[in-house]
Amino acid sequence: MTIIIVIKKNNSIFAPMKELTKPEEQVMQYVWKLEKAFLKDIVDQFPEPKPAYTTISTVVRVLVKKKFLKFNTYGKIREYYPAIAKEEYVKKHFKNVIGSFFSGSTSKFARFFTESEDLDLTELEEMKTLIEEKIKNLKDQND
Repeated sequence: MTIIIVIKKNNSIFAPMKELTKPEEQVMQYVWKLEKAFLKDIVDQFPEPKPAYTTISTVVRVLVKKKFLKFNTYGKIREYYPAIAKEEYVKKHFKNVIGSFFSGSTSKFARFFTESEDLDLTELEEMKTLIEEKIKNLKDQND
């Protein structure tokens, strides 16, 4: 039995996004890259040894069912395209990770990330600049 929890936030309703398996995510990476693709185009993206055509076809069919892919039909051939932008998927997936592993706290995630990753000074300064720009933008919006 699957239970879906719907969260109401700012008078909008958000249903949690279905997570992708590794093979599904790999196919989505190729389709996002290609923007539109026939099944053969997706198969051609895989490195050797390529998975079986039928295996990739099954993964694509599941992605259509999960509403990650849509398609146009030309006779018996389907041209697939993303139903969700890569940025949107990453953003929602990232929020799920923070919610599941860091009690919804981005500061806990940042602390974990900076303590467990080998970040050099340049990367830390870039992150600091991005955060300072975001703070400035938020302050400007409130003025």
